[in-house]
Amino acid sequence: MEYTKILDNRNKITSHYNWKSSPESTTSFTMRFVFGGSEICSIGRRRLSLQHDSFIVLNKGTQFTANSETDTFVNAFFISFDDDFLNEFNNLLAPKDKIFGGKYDRESPLQSELIETVYPLRPEMKQAVLTLKEYLDNGGDDDDVLSEYLCKCLLNYYRIYKEEILNKAKKLNFLHYSTRIEILRRLNLAKEYLYANYNRNVNLDNLADHACLSVNHLLRTFKLAYNQSPHQFLIQLRLQRAQLLLTKTEYPVYEIVNMVGFKCTSSFIRLFRTRYKTTPLKYRNVLAA
Repeated sequence: MEYTKILDNRNKITSHYNWKSSPESTTSFTMRFVFGGSEICSIGRRRLSLQHDSFIVLNKGTQFTANSETDTFVNAFFISFDDDFLNEFNNLLAPKDKIFGGKYDRESPLQSELIETVYPLRPEMKQAVLTLKEYLDNGGDDDDVLSEYLCKCLLNYYRIYKEEILNKAKKLNFLHYSTRIEILRRLNLAKEYLYANYNRNVNLDNLADHACLSVNHLLRTFKLAYNQSPHQFLIQLRLQRAQLLLTKTEYPVYEIVNMVGFKCTSSFIRLFRTRYKTTPLKYRNVLAA
């Protein structure tokens, strides 16, 4: 279903189907999700991969293009937040935790750049956004109800932001705050590269080069921030994407193995069983039942 809903408080919610877009610029802070297909948002040289298990945040004034990753139409759903609404939300948080608005970026000029990245779509966040979408899909148009849903989305985003940005910055054992933020910015580039290339052969040298870090520096700081190596992160991401394909498609297991970047079916089954405590076929059969 396609629509654009502009609330009295100037927040805007859009659902539309997209294949390829011309370059566009965000007019306000925006969260972008997909609920059908997969999408690549390109910001300069950065490619932010967007699927059912992730979402992205774009700052006000960011220029980007959004294209289908598989040459099929994508159901994109995005929320654009008015500045005043964000400021009101800020006032509900402790002063040290405020994350929106230029006056809260004084500690580091990179703060707003750190916000703009790929985030995992945690269950609480997914439920909040799906509840909002379902309300609109069914014709709901009460601005007070919609504003309440938007606050829930922001609160869930804030929790994910703390986990993915603030807490990871604290884990980096550098003396100066500005150094921790700069390293985390580069680690975000590495994370985005893994999200966008999970189904390809990822070369560690290329990953480090993309993040503007040496291989040793990348391995050490990535482990500090994410509690796992880039390879372990990649395997986890591939398994998540395989789980989605098992859930939402009828592709045979051997095709899914290739689609998510694994080379060996037996190795994939072993890793899947270790993570999900069942085999891929049993997992799919339980869902079908």
